[in-house]
Amino acid sequence: MNTDYNDKNRFKSRNVIRSFQNAIQGITHTLIKERNMRIHVSVSVIVLIASFVLKLSTIEWLFILFAIGGVIALELVNTAIERIVDLVTKDYHPLAKQAKDIAAGATFVYAILSVIVGIIIFLPKII
Repeated sequence: MNTDYNDKNRFKSRNVIRSFQNAIQGITHTLIKERNMRIHVSVSVIVLIASFVLKLSTIEWLFILFAIGGVIALELVNTAIERIVDLVTKDYHPLAKQAKDIAAGATFVYAILSVIVGIIIFLPKII
């Protein structure tokens, strides 16, 4: 039996329910430990409440949900990249900084896009 394959898969769950539990643990951990995730989720809750109050159309709901889901998903990826970089090196390295900055930049770009989507959808309804 190939030991490399077994070594690479030792963290992989064979149970689908356990995989979902692990994913929820990752989300929960990020929500507890990461300030930016708490900000994203707080703003998302406000946006969802406003969406109900302003009775968005189905298409508007889709854009809002993709904006929220995208930002939260990218924040999770950003956090994972930060953890991996920290695992690989505790010392300052310009490439480690670049990796972290680039991942944060991806989240920032999507967050800005989400704000623009929100303005396009909400501003006419508020005015």
